[in-house]
Amino acid sequence: MHYADNEASRCFAFEADFMGSWRCIPLCVRRKLDLAGIKLKLAHWLALDQTERQQLVDWPDGPQDLRDFALHLKQRTAAMGNGPVGELPIPLAPPWRQGKPPAALIATLHPMGKTMSRRQWRRLSELERFALCKLARPGHDHHNLAPALAEFKVT
Repeated sequence: MHYADNEASRCFAFEADFMGSWRCIPLCVRRKLDLAGIKLKLAHWLALDQTERQQLVDWPDGPQDLRDFALHLKQRTAAMGNGPVGELPIPLAPPWRQGKPPAALIATLHPMGKTMSRRQWRRLSELERFALCKLARPGHDHHNLAPALAEFKVT
């Protein structure tokens, strides 16, 4: 699945506190990293200048684009002090591409008094579903989950 460039590089309102400076890796880049099979540490991200970080935000997400993205990051980080980026298996059936909300998301929403139907899930964009999966991970602090739900108009 390939997004229009605006979705591939879309940043959310709940990420606004670090947009522009890019002091954190935005979810649109994290999605591309997952789809490219790349483990980029925050130290790698911060070692890039602001223009390079913006380039990664703006990078398209087509299949060849993701291969180029991975190669670029491997080459760019090869000489960094903390070593090159790592490789991860590329998910064949990632939870954000499934037809129903993942159990981990439902379990995280329950204590918040929220639920999510299949219909609500399917109405979301792939990037929004990716964001919810990342924000609902076990062990994550979940502080952006409620703002994300509000932004995505999930009641």
